[in-house]
Amino acid sequence: LATALLISGVAAAQTTWNADKNHSSIGFNVTHMVVSEVSGNFKDFESTVTSKSEDFNGSEIEFTAKTASINTENERRDNHLKSPDFFEAEKYPEVKFKGILVKEGGKYVLKGKLTLKDVTKDVAFAVTYGGQVDTGRGIKAGFKLTGKINRQDYNLKWANKLQDGSAVVSDEVEIVAKIELDKKA
Repeated sequence: LATALLISGVAAAQTTWNADKNHSSIGFNVTHMVVSEVSGNFKDFESTVTSKSEDFNGSEIEFTAKTASINTENERRDNHLKSPDFFEAEKYPEVKFKGILVKEGGKYVLKGKLTLKDVTKDVAFAVTYGGQVDTGRGIKAGFKLTGKINRQDYNLKWANKLQDGSAVVSDEVEIVAKIELDKKA
């Protein structure tokens, strides 16, 4: 009986949160032709957070984005990014992440596995927790995630060069996600 009560107490202590897509963005920046940056985002995504504590320490995070929803505000570039040179959206329709949010020395780190195309790698991203607010219509929580990956590690291999040998598009990709979560009733 004590074990059953303990298990039901643990289950009750978990809270599910979903991304508010109208107030969230999953973005990236890459250096273009050495002198500037190009930014983009994924318009179609889902994210679920299962928190085990009030401060989100130890929360389980799952994220999926549709690669065909990539948007850089340039249709020609977006179509190139959907092609086999980059995401190969028809063959690999989703970007996936699954991991754990941990608090280390007062700072948050999101650790987990990121899957792009046919490659899954361990990643870690710095996270800023903005807190929670009761809107009168529900509880919201906010986060900002930043980090970097190397696109070549994920078989995003297109690599044209400038006359001086510099990359047209950098291998390093900065990830910036701003997430507003809704507490599931």
